Amino acid sequence: MRGGGLLVAGTTSDAGKSVVTAGICRWLVRQGVRVAPFKGQNMSLNSYVTREGAEIGRAQAMQAQAARVEPSALMNPVLLKPGGDRTSQVVLLGRPVGELSARDYHGGRQETLLGTVVDCLEQLRARYDAVICEGAGSPAEINLRRTDLVNMGVARAARLPVLVVGDIDRGGVFASFFGTTALLSPEDQELIAGYLVNKFRGDVSLLEPGLVMLEQLTGRRTYGVLPFRHGLGIDEEDGLAVSLRGAVRESAVSEPYGQDVLRVAVCAVPLMSNFTDVDALAAEPGVVVRFVDRPQELADADLVVVPGTRGTVGALRWLRARGLAAELSRRAAAGRPVLGICGGFQLLGEVIEDEVESRAGTVEGLGLLPVRVRFAREKTLARPSGSALGERVEGYEIHHGLAEVHGGEPFLDGCRAGSVWGTHWHGSLESDGFRRAFLRETARAAGRRFVPAPDTSFGRLREEQLDLLGDLIEEHADTDALLRLIEKGAPPGLPFVPPGAPAPAPGPPGAHG
Repeated sequence: MRGGGLLVAGTTSDAGKSVVTAGICRWLVRQGVRVAPFKGQNMSLNSYVTREGAEIGRAQAMQAQAARVEPSALMNPVLLKPGGDRTSQVVLLGRPVGELSARDYHGGRQETLLGTVVDCLEQLRARYDAVICEGAGSPAEINLRRTDLVNMGVARAARLPVLVVGDIDRGGVFASFFGTTALLSPEDQELIAGYLVNKFRGDVSLLEPGLVMLEQLTGRRTYGVLPFRHGLGIDEEDGLAVSLRGAVRESAVSEPYGQDVLRVAVCAVPLMSNFTDVDALAAEPGVVVRFVDRPQELADADLVVVPGTRGTVGALRWLRARGLAAELSRRAAAGRPVLGICGGFQLLGEVIEDEVESRAGTVEGLGLLPVRVRFAREKTLARPSGSALGERVEGYEIHHGLAEVHGGEPFLDGCRAGSVWGTHWHGSLESDGFRRAFLRETARAAGRRFVPAPDTSFGRLREEQLDLLGDLIEEHADTDALLRLIEKGAPPGLPFVPPGAPAPAPGPPGAHG
């Protein structure tokens, strides 16, 4: 096999495209196939920095880990990071190139990027045996088809077979499969190879008559029925979630390693970014993580985390309006632990000078750390390493704000003042020794008899999750048929017209086909 490919599309957002793509990557690499993930355009506030200093979607970094390859900017050439004023920062090949409104982006810029997206995909196909592409939203968003470069646009340009994933747990999966296919142009329909049912609960035999009817109606088969599994939302693109949750987290909370549990409250600030930073905390036995937006929810928290945000000044205003800022100040005065990460670190400082992100000018911070922040137009993208609390730490930085620390105790790139800690380093808590040392400090300050387990490995837990995704594909999909599809591409599917419906409009010409 050389240069094989597949596009994993979905009937809706959150149908399971990311985890299915990761699962196929892990299954393939276990079969000895050199595979890479790809997503032409991603919209997410959860991002990652590659070794060459490029910013890509965090989900694609997770899929690269599933494929056991190093993440690259080629795997996510276009990343959109939403802002608070109906605009998004456009990150092209790992570097920010400007802010655009949705109308401006879809009105011209997006169409010009298709060539770049397809070129990146072809470079990956030249290097790997197979590339598993992830779509976005639904391929049947016909209002955006003209400028599509992540679903049928890239499938047409690269002649990729398309597997459509549907979330049966939401209900209406047969109508979603049928309607998604029916709304496409005949040229796009030809690339729809078939369907994959996700999150099924119950007896598969009861589903089979519907699958037979679906094939009779559409001329397309179903490649598998994946059962519902808890705790598979690893590195989700957006939303309030703890990724390594489910069975691991439930058993951990019920059986703490020490005599007590540790309660962590994460302030759900607007435009929250890289909330995956707290996943490593949730993976620890006896640590309970929850997202909060009211001051009273901080009352019983042993540690409060103020996470990253794409709008630092806006998040600061939100914390004040909600009464959370005052509660954070009371906690600090009482010596109760607070951790700020990236934007959360910046707003804990004394002053923020921002003529870049919010253009708010000089804004007073919460004053809990001896730090002044100035926003620079150039974004810092880095993969730092160092030590703290006597342990080795690795992380990654994604920020415009530059912090000038003029007091406190050194802590990574930031500082500590009493029980308040701040750093720009995302991912630092994934360093096992450092995480345990930090939790011991937190438990001591909170007066808890909590003891971190000595053998929790975040990396091992992540690998177990990825193997579980690979198992789902191997055990519940027709892998022989899936392998043929990836290797040889889809035979042209027959366009169909639903009874009584007009024929679909033809797809766009030129670069899309």
